Amino acid sequence: MDRKITIGHLYPDLLNLYGDRGNIACLMQRCIWRGIEAETIEFELNDTIDFSKLDIVLLGGGSDREQMIVCKKLKEIQQDFKNYVEDNGVVIAVCGGYQLLGNYYKTEEGMIEGLELVDMYTEQGEGRLIDNIVLQSDLVEMPVVGFENHGGRTFINGNKPFGKVLYGSGNDGQSGYEGVVYKNVIGTYLHGPLLPKNPQVCDWLIARALERKYGAADLAPLDDSQEKEANQYIYHRFVENK
Repeated sequence: MDRKITIGHLYPDLLNLYGDRGNIACLMQRCIWRGIEAETIEFELNDTIDFSKLDIVLLGGGSDREQMIVCKKLKEIQQDFKNYVEDNGVVIAVCGGYQLLGNYYKTEEGMIEGLELVDMYTEQGEGRLIDNIVLQSDLVEMPVVGFENHGGRTFINGNKPFGKVLYGSGNDGQSGYEGVVYKNVIGTYLHGPLLPKNPQVCDWLIARALERKYGAADLAPLDDSQEKEANQYIYHRFVENK
């Protein structure tokens, strides 16, 4: 059976702070290596988004100002986006995109309304949480590694976190957890970019998209020896030696 995954990259001209094109490249390449056709559609601010044609949606990170611009636009399609999420649509939202998933982001400059796709909220805290970060996630076997740099403190209101923090600050620097998982949505502060460093997370997204579209997710294994070696290096450096 010929299989195809269509990825929607929302507003890369505005939400492009954290290497999100690397996440797109990783999703595309890991599909192509397996003989799965992959296409990415980039949406600019005035483009019409038909979520029924998308299998994975990427919402990247931007400055507070850019988040405000994007959020005003996303509010117009909030119901369509919510329907996609509730219908098990696959979403990876990073940093600013992660904050936009929630009810609001309270900043010193004012309130950024969220999309209310996940019941959570963010408030600006004192100082930025900046460091390497390592998680243990129920979604994958390998540790999840990345870099965080955020002033917001995110509270996920009892939703499932993306992972338990082994090193770093996570959602708020206090709870010991990072990110959120809701249905087939992952929201996270990890960037740098996230997916090339964490191939199992990338495959989780692809698998969920295939299950939703085709009813099964037969993913042939790939040689991830280099990625695993890099992952272990980070784990040993920051977790075992702390």
